[in-house]
Amino acid sequence: MVTTEIRDEAPAKVPARGIWGWMFFDWAAQPFFTVVTTFIFGPYFVARLTADPVAAQTTWSNMATISSVIIAVLSPVLGSIADQSGRRKPWIAFFAVIKIASLFCLWSAAPGSPIIYPVIFMILASISAEFSIVFNDSMMPRLVSKDDVGRVSNAAWGLGYLGGMIVLIAVVALLAGNPQTGKTILGLTPLFGLDAALGEDARITGPIAAVWYFLFILPMFFFTPDAARGLPLAAAVRSGLRELKATLSELKRRRGISLFLIARMIYQDGVNGLLILGGTFAAGMFGWATIEIGIYGIILNIVAIFGCFIAGYVDRWLGSKITVVISLALLLVATFGIVSTGPGFTLFGLVPLSTVDSGGLFGTAAEKAYIGYGLLIGIAFGPVQASSRSFLARSVSVAEAGRYFGIYALSGRATSFMATLFFSLMTYWSGSARFGMATLVIFLAGGLLLLLRTPYPADRAK
Repeated sequence: MVTTEIRDEAPAKVPARGIWGWMFFDWAAQPFFTVVTTFIFGPYFVARLTADPVAAQTTWSNMATISSVIIAVLSPVLGSIADQSGRRKPWIAFFAVIKIASLFCLWSAAPGSPIIYPVIFMILASISAEFSIVFNDSMMPRLVSKDDVGRVSNAAWGLGYLGGMIVLIAVVALLAGNPQTGKTILGLTPLFGLDAALGEDARITGPIAAVWYFLFILPMFFFTPDAARGLPLAAAVRSGLRELKATLSELKRRRGISLFLIARMIYQDGVNGLLILGGTFAAGMFGWATIEIGIYGIILNIVAIFGCFIAGYVDRWLGSKITVVISLALLLVATFGIVSTGPGFTLFGLVPLSTVDSGGLFGTAAEKAYIGYGLLIGIAFGPVQASSRSFLARSVSVAEAGRYFGIYALSGRATSFMATLFFSLMTYWSGSARFGMATLVIFLAGGLLLLLRTPYPADRAK
């Protein structure tokens, strides 16, 4: 096993601007997930790009499946190479170029155009975004102490939601026109003369997310200290692959970490499914346009910011494990509520709802119930991911952070295609996206049960 001097460093005192630079990566990255994947472009792809929403939703799910498989295969390899090459920033810069270019290309996804091109661009953007996250996350143990990783991780995640919400508000208030009136929710003509009938209000989110990402990853490059230069690239690749093999063998002895990674692999499938499919599911069920989806996303992001803020303190007081357990319980309740709700009912008909549309946004009782369940998702989906990140950071050393965060990314993606695949298969079989969404409960509940058996920190003996 090849080692270098940089790998034995302990976390040194890092200036506040270095910590903020690292946290701003989440601020820079989140609008892609918020406005492109979940709330604006994704629902547009399903509801307006083609004339068949069910087939489009399945295609969107298949896109996520392909992305997940690529991410799962390559993330641990890249993490191990990063441990040997030392520096993370050149890798982040490389994948930033691919992500930014792909997002700009989403502008070409006009209604009636071939869907293969936005699918390709979304795959490239998604894998580039996730690979960058591997390298960014692996920097965290070198920047802050184990006592502070939960607070800093949740704060960074909350900062990301704030950035995503700001972009989402700008899209809804200034760019997204009502298809009937052509005006935004504020009664304004969309900026840049965007035509909602041509999907330009949704297509513009790709270039917006690209520009935002470019501008706000710069503080990390300027102010956050990177690891020292390690081996040359070719040698780092060879050594990294050897280290990955050794690490996978090592996991057989580190049963606590193995159990955590398996639990996280399962429950993250459910979380990814909610993030990828939640907005498109609402668009298909209620016929929500960009404005409704956008406002729904704003509500969830406002709640998510407070959820992460509170979870940062819970993580510090009670630990990452309890924070994740609470979050998963909330997500289970929310998912059950969402899939049990339809026009005129919730909880699978046990609670009938009025079908009268009161007018305006979210005018039916079912839509209001859906938003109520969505608030629970908003509270929980930030902390479940941020505290999972701090859970691992507390369980590994600085020297092994790169390869273990690569395997961590693998655990978040190795079977994530299963959630979207189950969704696709169940939707095909039943003809109902509701039954497809119900499969997410299996992943959330299974991961929670395994997590309850995991020691904390994961590297200690039970």
